Amino acid sequence: MTTTPAISPATEQTPAVPPQRVLQRMILPVEVSPDVIPLYIESGDARSGAHGSSFGLGGPQNGREKTAESAAAQIALPQVDISELSERNSVRIPAQSMRSFGTYFNAFPASYWRRWTPVRKIRLSIRTAGAGQLIVMRSTARGTLQRQAFKNVEGSGEHVFELPLTAFGDGGWYWFDAHSGAGELAILGAEWTADADLARTQGTFSIGMTTMNKVSYCLDNIRTVAEDADLRGMLDAMYVIDQGADRLRDHAEDLEPLQAEMGDQLRIIEQGNIGGSGGFSRGMYEAATNGTSTYVINCDDDIVIEPESLIRMVTFADYATKPTLVGAHMFDLNNRSVLHTFGEVVDPWRIQPAVALGEGDLGHDFATEPLRSTPWLHRRADVDYNGWWSCLIPTETVRAIGLSLPVFIKWDDAEYGLRAKAAGYPTVSLPGAGVWHMSWVDKDDLVGWQAYFHERNRIITALLHSPYERGGRVVRESQFMDVKHLISMQYFTEAGRLMAQRDVLAGPDALHPVIGTKLPEIRGMAAAFDDASAKKDPDQYPPVWQEKPPRKGRGFSQPARFLLPAWTAKTLVKQLVKPPRPKADEHPQATIAHLDAKWWRLSAYDSALVSNAEGTQVSWYKRDPRTVREMLGDAIGAHVELYRRWPELQRTYRAAVGRITSFEAWEQTFLANPAPVREQDQSENGSTVSKDHSA
Repeated sequence: MTTTPAISPATEQTPAVPPQRVLQRMILPVEVSPDVIPLYIESGDARSGAHGSSFGLGGPQNGREKTAESAAAQIALPQVDISELSERNSVRIPAQSMRSFGTYFNAFPASYWRRWTPVRKIRLSIRTAGAGQLIVMRSTARGTLQRQAFKNVEGSGEHVFELPLTAFGDGGWYWFDAHSGAGELAILGAEWTADADLARTQGTFSIGMTTMNKVSYCLDNIRTVAEDADLRGMLDAMYVIDQGADRLRDHAEDLEPLQAEMGDQLRIIEQGNIGGSGGFSRGMYEAATNGTSTYVINCDDDIVIEPESLIRMVTFADYATKPTLVGAHMFDLNNRSVLHTFGEVVDPWRIQPAVALGEGDLGHDFATEPLRSTPWLHRRADVDYNGWWSCLIPTETVRAIGLSLPVFIKWDDAEYGLRAKAAGYPTVSLPGAGVWHMSWVDKDDLVGWQAYFHERNRIITALLHSPYERGGRVVRESQFMDVKHLISMQYFTEAGRLMAQRDVLAGPDALHPVIGTKLPEIRGMAAAFDDASAKKDPDQYPPVWQEKPPRKGRGFSQPARFLLPAWTAKTLVKQLVKPPRPKADEHPQATIAHLDAKWWRLSAYDSALVSNAEGTQVSWYKRDPRTVREMLGDAIGAHVELYRRWPELQRTYRAAVGRITSFEAWEQTFLANPAPVREQDQSENGSTVSKDHSA
């Protein structure tokens, strides 16, 4: 006779917890500096009640909630002392103090896990030593803050909170605050976990990093990866695609110890300069064909990596309901508490990047506006793509839709995100995953040699992805941009744009053959244009001389919208037929700062000294009616042809995209663009670095 074993009361009351996997753990900065602290931890004084006084030491107050706006008044707080942040995963809170982990890197982005994964409940486990209080907070998509759970703690122990994800449909985060009592309270670690069997896979990844003459940045990033054991445990290979003249192997004293430490996990491939799209395609190709990697993470070379971000991206991708691209946000390398953007989409009417949340700020500073006091940050931002400063792509996706367009730079990441989305692979820009990169807020890459790539690649993206007949506003806006550059005396920029329009008309099969030669061709045109020549100081030019200054107010404000057509026509007539003023070719008429160099202002002059966006150089712009006439005629002709041939070009490019992004097409391009052999290469007696010059 069989008997059923008795079940103890303890077993009945404490059901077995399914195996858990860490989704996110509490972290503190790898390198502590005041400008990054607000991204990890916030401080408060429990005695004064600052920072969440309604959640103070008197215990929970059920039913209380407050909005982020009302909390903002309580956020003017002293910063955490750097001496507290000596550990990566623990912190000691001084007596009678409060520390909040409702920060970018430590709050849990609940709505993203709710939307993109099958996870519907999570566990927060916090290990403490000492007496105090733990308060688990949550927010809604409106930025309303609510207390979720509360616990008094003393002694040493682990405290577990079971937290549902059912109410985060449109936004919201979880985080916890810790209040110390009469003595110090130590947070010895904290993890957000979920049932391990909910993960779709448990993948490994490769890094594809493209570099060109930025050796110190690249070595720092290799070192960051080499020193993180947890990251290394998930890493198959770090492919560094070196396309520069100053190569990594030229710095053997720095590179060889890293190569020895990482072994086969570090693979350096040298090839010719075929741009970001060529470098990233090489890394994607290697990862998708190495037989092991579930993902490839495209990374710029000139970033500072928060290594935990890569772990979080891989973990999120493992749990995603379907294969998903997972991107990291970009913070400003020179102002490290500033988030560049919270997520990007492509405006389908204009084929231009736009912020995913209309109320969001470009350049949000967490040092002055923390997460809890910024309502729009609590909405989930659904995106079309993520910049390739750091973006995870499933190798399954790469094999299904191909590599990057062969477009050298600009629009390669946005187009790939749109192409992946159309094939059923969404992109998620994941909060809590971030890198620091040089911001382009103080750059202007729409002027100069990069204008070619912006123009050509934007039109190609429109041909491939615009849902509108003849590309929506793209052709009309492109023509207007030509006019703006012409009346601004930016003739080198316009020459590049005209070349771009001709190259679009030449069709998709012309892209691969010119990927390694187009940049030298564009730069070779610069000598023919005054606006492409620059000097370091205005005093290196003749002194400013102006016979008759513009009338007061003229050219200093943008024309009203309803007057713009008439104003543009009148200005163009002047540009086309009126000869420049006497001596304008011998002396500039004004010195104009880059911030003031708007098209409506530049059009008022026949010559002017104009500084660049970085403030490092000055160019002398000179009006030339003959050049305006020739270029305007070419621009009108190109746009008439674009508009007329749009349906045909659209069919041609869409039919060709699979072919020109295929592994086979890129293999031929890698072979056709080997790394140039230099004199010192002839005499090298070997190196620990792999010098792989071909596919």
